Amino acid sequence: MMAARCHDMRTSIFIGIDMGSTGLKAVAFEAGSGLGLATAGSVLPLQRTRGGGCELAAEAIAGALQHALRGVTRQLADRVHDVLAIGCTGHGAGLYVLDAQGRLLRGRAVASTDQRAAARARALLRPFGARLAEAVGCGPWAGQPTLVAAELVAAGELRREEIRHLLFAKDYLGFLLTGEMATDASDASTAGLLSLATGEPAPLAFEAVGLPELAGALPPLQPSGTVLGRLKPALAEACGLPAGLPVAVGTIDLLASLDAVDAPARGQAVAVLGTWCVNAVVAPVRAPQPAVGGVVHFGAPDRRLYLENSPSSMANLAWLARTLGFADAAAVVDAAMTVPLGADGLRFLPFINGGGVSPDASGGFIGLAAHHERQHLARAAVDAVLALHAWHLDRLAVLGLGAPAQVAALGGGARDVRMVQLLADFLGHPVERCGDDETGARGAALYAARAVGAPAGTLPAPRDLVQPAGGAAAHAGFRAGFDALLDSLAPAFAQQAGGQR
Repeated sequence: MMAARCHDMRTSIFIGIDMGSTGLKAVAFEAGSGLGLATAGSVLPLQRTRGGGCELAAEAIAGALQHALRGVTRQLADRVHDVLAIGCTGHGAGLYVLDAQGRLLRGRAVASTDQRAAARARALLRPFGARLAEAVGCGPWAGQPTLVAAELVAAGELRREEIRHLLFAKDYLGFLLTGEMATDASDASTAGLLSLATGEPAPLAFEAVGLPELAGALPPLQPSGTVLGRLKPALAEACGLPAGLPVAVGTIDLLASLDAVDAPARGQAVAVLGTWCVNAVVAPVRAPQPAVGGVVHFGAPDRRLYLENSPSSMANLAWLARTLGFADAAAVVDAAMTVPLGADGLRFLPFINGGGVSPDASGGFIGLAAHHERQHLARAAVDAVLALHAWHLDRLAVLGLGAPAQVAALGGGARDVRMVQLLADFLGHPVERCGDDETGARGAALYAARAVGAPAGTLPAPRDLVQPAGGAAAHAGFRAGFDALLDSLAPAFAQQAGGQR
């Protein structure tokens, strides 16, 4: 850790950059008050290809990064001189591989929602699934860097001998900002690349996909909240930022969000209503290992991040908006709330990007009838997204992971209090909402503050409590039926997936 520059910490500003699955945003936070003083960002133009590909051009990432930083500095005006440090966070997994010159291979990154390796993941499940889950905390899944790389190599789109560096989204941002490369344990472990026992790269994770040399492409592991490097002079000038700003090592966006709201210290489970259906809690190491969707060694020797995830939450609403001509996901929610719970018998399977409930899960509607209109489709999708979050959260609670009846809702979907209230109704207890705050960016800024010696509590996050609206019996009935439906469809999912192989 380096000492803070000579500056009144009460007027200091820290910038957090959050690169999600669909957009990149920079937020400037004021020390002490925790207020967000400036926000700028843009949607990332994903390129979707046949077979489930989802990619992002290198120039789009670099352009979005500079656009966001310039937007923040313009808003800060003279206060830009109070900026002390920058931190980065981002979505996990996907594929960010660079050549010897530090250029993204093929000129593109791969998003974590890419599905081209889905069949490969299913094929590896039987011979390696149990061994990988025990060794690295998760079985094979389509968005893992190793599986994506193996798929692209097999397709002739990527030459393995050209791969020199394997980064994650936030690491790539840090490299663009400083020219330095490092990662932290949270990203590498969430991707299933680190041994839970040692916190070091796990040979099995790379050997299972036939790319053992990829282990050597990981950059050095460095603790979050330490200094990665300093902002490049040319970039500082182009963006209007002070020269020589420290840039901190961050974490995966999930852990950044948890840290932003102090959830680990409170033992609080968190539901992230983002592109992915993410549900997580930080708790002590358990032996034997709990039967959850994923276990992450994020650097602490005696604690782990326990995950219950599926690869689509708000992505389902974004898909529905795009397909049915709604303006955006918010418009889908507006339409959904004109129809009562249950959408008049219509049910939606929220697995547009596959699912963690079953390795073969796919999306679709069940019970569709002639009287259903698009508001019914919207309601069915909203019901399913929140019921799936509740399903995962209940799995954590049954295992005793997390403080009883303490859940926080974060992410873009939590901006709408109606979504959080429906989650509270499904869970049967209040849910803390941080939906109006950019918690990922706040977490990144928090690591920046730590890197320059700022005291704990420097960037407090706003929170409010959302109570269930009522109708406990109806919501419990819906949940029971939804859970039973998912259980009954496992053979159908497998049959459908088999026909696509």
